[in-house]
Amino acid sequence: MITVEKALQLAQDNIQKTTITSDILISKSLGYVLAEDILSPIHMPPFRQSAMDGYALGSIDEKTFTLIGEVKAGDDTDPKLEQGEAIRIFTGAPVPSQAQAVIMQEKVTVQNNQVILSEHVVSNANIRPFGEQIKKDDIALAKGTLMTAAAIGYLASLGITHIPVYQKPSIAIIATGNELIPPGQELKYGQIYESNSIMLSSALTKAGFTDISYYKIEDEYDLTLSILETVIDQYDVVLISGGISVGDYDFVGKALQALDVEEIFYKVKQKPGKPLYFAKKQNTNIFALPGNPASSLSCFYIYVLPSLLKIAGYENHNLTRSTAISANPYQKKGQRAEFLKALIDGNKITILDGQASSMLRSFALANAIVYLPEEVTEVNIGDTVTVINLP
Repeated sequence: MITVEKALQLAQDNIQKTTITSDILISKSLGYVLAEDILSPIHMPPFRQSAMDGYALGSIDEKTFTLIGEVKAGDDTDPKLEQGEAIRIFTGAPVPSQAQAVIMQEKVTVQNNQVILSEHVVSNANIRPFGEQIKKDDIALAKGTLMTAAAIGYLASLGITHIPVYQKPSIAIIATGNELIPPGQELKYGQIYESNSIMLSSALTKAGFTDISYYKIEDEYDLTLSILETVIDQYDVVLISGGISVGDYDFVGKALQALDVEEIFYKVKQKPGKPLYFAKKQNTNIFALPGNPASSLSCFYIYVLPSLLKIAGYENHNLTRSTAISANPYQKKGQRAEFLKALIDGNKITILDGQASSMLRSFALANAIVYLPEEVTEVNIGDTVTVINLP
């Protein structure tokens, strides 16, 4: 067995960012990473723009101005404005070329077509300068930027419709086990409902990965070999749930060995998730996750998700770690590192009951994982613990 730290390092060292890019609509780009610098095709704003509802002033030395008209957002005229004259103007409207400042409407009184200022105004007040946000041909967003809602809105404001992004990986999820049946069918003695594939698919979808296919394998060697050979040839990432242990009917390891994959590591000194397996074949990354649901999901968050984010071009691909104060005690029963489902509230964290690798209820309630390294044997109330925030 290797340590958690060694397994994490090996995973990161052997996962490569994709070099495959594609042009997509910005409306479809949420969660993608830019593959090139994006240059602004225009100045923003493309004209002097009013930052307020108010009055554009032809000079700044007078207190009283003659009102001669108005300019609304979207108007394409540039009315002439002389000293001592004012024009009613609205937020976002183009400021007349001769205007010296804009005063907000709350700072004036209008009487008989006269605009009377209640305070002095300085030059260029409340005017957004031409190109204030960005100049034409400057870098709007740099290569490697994650496309968020704000980034999409920003590029749309520049008139951009398509952007080059790193392609996200295609993913195959394989569930193994004769005892597994789909939810909705009647359980027979010895059977359980298969939940790992829908669980992993949901976690992938939430993280922005949608190119997902599903396979179910019975505990039979030739079938396991055939399906694994097919998916390894067709997908960028293969996630296998169960069948990686050394039981008489665990055929995943034997089949992968027969397919001559490059094993990076197998078995990690951790709880849950000891029988975690990671391998590569050409450009395909293969993770064999434990079959127990809580083990499978723990390994997904700690090892698989950061790897997928790295493939997709994310610069910050690891889950956020922090510290918190334990609200309850916990005693280890072994010497392995442990990942414990927990509920964080402010700077306090509660380690939940039901930590067995087969139990998902505590995971359903958790919003964080407490990580206890090998050398930590117990947690007392008030101790500072390492926290991995769940996405």
